[in-house]
Amino acid sequence: MRPSKARRQIAWEAARLINEQPELRNSDARRSEVGEQLRSLVKVFQPQEWESRFEIYAELLLPLAEVKQDPQAHPEGDALYHSLQVFQLVEEQLPYDEELLTAALLHDVGKAIDRRNHLSATLSALADIVTERTLWLIENIPVAHALTRGTLGIRARNRLEATENYEELTILASSDLAGRKQGIVVPELEDAINMLRELSCAADDQ
Repeated sequence: MRPSKARRQIAWEAARLINEQPELRNSDARRSEVGEQLRSLVKVFQPQEWESRFEIYAELLLPLAEVKQDPQAHPEGDALYHSLQVFQLVEEQLPYDEELLTAALLHDVGKAIDRRNHLSATLSALADIVTERTLWLIENIPVAHALTRGTLGIRARNRLEATENYEELTILASSDLAGRKQGIVVPELEDAINMLRELSCAADDQ
């Protein structure tokens, strides 16, 4: 089933608004205007058909090519290039974990929707098109970063380390930090999504 025009519109609108208003790219006014329009589109976007999820992934990811990030924290440049770096780093370590790879590729899609609250926007946009495990991995990337910085409390650390997916989360979080280099060759977006599609088909055949 092909995604509807309403679904495609969220990606088109993100790219259009950013391209047409470069002077507002990093301003509060720009974030407010783009965020409000894209949040309204996300509402139309729900519920998602599970069967169409790979097409929807591409539509959510494409606008990230126009999301320029803080050059100090992200010297690599745009958010799509970063996401593909993270995907590649995770794929090198756990190439058969579709849910983890999905989290790596999609963890920043909310930056094209709401730069100020991009994690919440990401989780909202992905709620019906990824698994609960993928959502958990994305949601807990900041927690894993706090653990790495040594700012996570002892109880929270113990709870995190006791979770079933702790090792995969640390791989994702470390890849998020490492995937910020210039000049790295990464897969094309279409190839990355096809990898996920093939893993899904292989799992369905088992």
